[in-house]
Amino acid sequence: MRNTFLVYTPFTGLGLYGGSRGNRWLRNRIAVFKRFVIPSLLNQTDRNFVHWISWREEDRGNKYIKELEEYLSEIPNYKFVFTYNGITIWDDKYEEKEARERLVNSLVRTLPQLFDYAPDCEEIYWLLQPSDDLYDKMTVESVRKAFKEDPSMQAVVYTEGYMCNYTNKDLAEYNPKTLPPFCAIRFPRETFFDAGKHMTYIALKEHRGKYKKGTPQPSHEYLEDCLKTARFKGRGFLVGCHGENVSTHFNHPYKGKEINGVDKAIILNRFGIADAEALPLPISIRKKILRMLPHSVQRKLRYWFGEKIYQRIYNFLRN
Repeated sequence: MRNTFLVYTPFTGLGLYGGSRGNRWLRNRIAVFKRFVIPSLLNQTDRNFVHWISWREEDRGNKYIKELEEYLSEIPNYKFVFTYNGITIWDDKYEEKEARERLVNSLVRTLPQLFDYAPDCEEIYWLLQPSDDLYDKMTVESVRKAFKEDPSMQAVVYTEGYMCNYTNKDLAEYNPKTLPPFCAIRFPRETFFDAGKHMTYIALKEHRGKYKKGTPQPSHEYLEDCLKTARFKGRGFLVGCHGENVSTHFNHPYKGKEINGVDKAIILNRFGIADAEALPLPISIRKKILRMLPHSVQRKLRYWFGEKIYQRIYNFLRN
């Protein structure tokens, strides 16, 4: 069955602070993206994919994004597309009504812009590619193989991986206790390009916690409640830590044993960053102090100052 493979990076527009933290944050995240994510994608054994990167409407004309577009256009045979209508996944930092409206509006405006990138196909394979994390070089090939072997399978996901401190390239195992976001979803073409069908296809099949049946996948943890999903064996993703992360850093509770020597070199090569130089980024005093605290305390502080205080101020000023 003919398919088009979309690697999707929601770069800005997700979460608090209006989905961006200013030009300094953006400049640093793009530096991480170019230094680590792009080499990892170029390392894929199957490069027959289109890299789709979404931005906020207000990011149009941003000089750093224009520079990135020029950089990608100079990579031979690298297919990519930028859209400027926000993210096309559910944002759980908003109340349900607003989150649904934002998703509908983004899908309706964005999906038609992708028509030309998925010609003459019957299915769309959609892989979530965060702007600072990586996949094993076999991922695209493995997704195609998994969907071909089981036509009824709707999604596949990695459950274990690694984490790398991009500032010095220290490496460790990463063992999440919940389902991580490193997944691919198979869509029938007609379903993918119809906003209503798209949302219904990825929706919860039963009530889960505060979310009602029919809510479009509210978080990566609910993937298996929305779609028939297979779990890949092995460590197939790498979480990048670099100082600009909101919550993930190298001393995360999910961190496993550290890896060195020959094993480290082999793993970094699998992810396409063996030759990438470390990228030290300045960390604010506020973040340094925050990360000295227990992780549970950090989460509570981010919640209260981010979601409860700042977000209300932001919404008040926006409205």
